Amino acid sequence: MGKMKTAKQMERHLKEMANHYRIEILLLIAERNAITLEGIVREIGANAKTLGEHTRRLYQAGLVNKRYKGKFVEHTLSPYGKTFVSFLRLFQRV
Repeated sequence: MGKMKTAKQMERHLKEMANHYRIEILLLIAERNAITLEGIVREIGANAKTLGEHTRRLYQAGLVNKRYKGKFVEHTLSPYGKTFVSFLRLFQRV
């Protein structure tokens, strides 16, 4: 198990997640295991530029991995992202 996060570090990550699009994107990636931005746009139905920015922020936060496949970018959950999705799913049921 890794080093314990400080309250300040946890605050930064939670603030980064405080957006319904980012939560939807994470849950969608978890459901599909891997999905391109085009797939995310098709499933969520929002503007591609908006969802691209949210996906970029998830990547910067270390929650999502990117893998380049030709002209497409496939998004998968990082190990940290998988842990965060487990938290989100648990929180949904409370």
